[in-house]
Amino acid sequence: MIKNSFFRFLNVFLYLYEDIKAILRNDPAARLPEIILYPSFHAMLFHRLICHPLYKIKLYFLARFFSQLSRFLTGLEIHPGAKIGPGFFCDHGMGVVIGETAEIGKNCVMFHGVTLGGTGKHKKKRHPTIGDNVFIGTHSTLLGPILVGDNVKIGAETVIVNRDVPPNCTVVGAPGMIVKRGNRKVHPPESLPLSQYRIKEQFEEEGQDSKIKIYQWDDFIDGAGI
Repeated sequence: MIKNSFFRFLNVFLYLYEDIKAILRNDPAARLPEIILYPSFHAMLFHRLICHPLYKIKLYFLARFFSQLSRFLTGLEIHPGAKIGPGFFCDHGMGVVIGETAEIGKNCVMFHGVTLGGTGKHKKKRHPTIGDNVFIGTHSTLLGPILVGDNVKIGAETVIVNRDVPPNCTVVGAPGMIVKRGNRKVHPPESLPLSQYRIKEQFEEEGQDSKIKIYQWDDFIDGAGI
């Protein structure tokens, strides 16, 4: 148990090291001594060393207390329950909101004003899951337990609600539309696919017999190639 705790503690510092590398990699103005002044780095110190560990041992009040202190000092509101991978960088950071059940992959970049929030209609998983190497532009809003694939770029002020984002694409607009897949431009822009959880919800809302619903849902998934 002590050995496992030591490795978990060491892993936190490895994540913070990747956060430092992310600052240097993504901000041309960054110089090595100046990284200790970045709000993003301060927020990750709070979240990785204090808030998230307290949340995991169910000291919820203390976790929220320190997360609110972090918000006051940095301008980033990150719920203690959020899972954030290594190499995270939030440039400027002011006004960012990351919800309790949000998950963020490796080497993700976001700018000020980004919201990873919920729609208010879900009880368990309520917030977005973000893949690896994702870029999210200024004042973008992503709502609901949606999935954002790896290597996605989301333009400034994009709005995505109850829609999944396929990997390796660029999305812009309100509502968000796919304008690029890999290196290929998409014209006219494509609509984002309805989130899998929302498809299932709509299917179940039809009020059919539960057993029939299960069979039809499986057939629907197979037919849709999901």
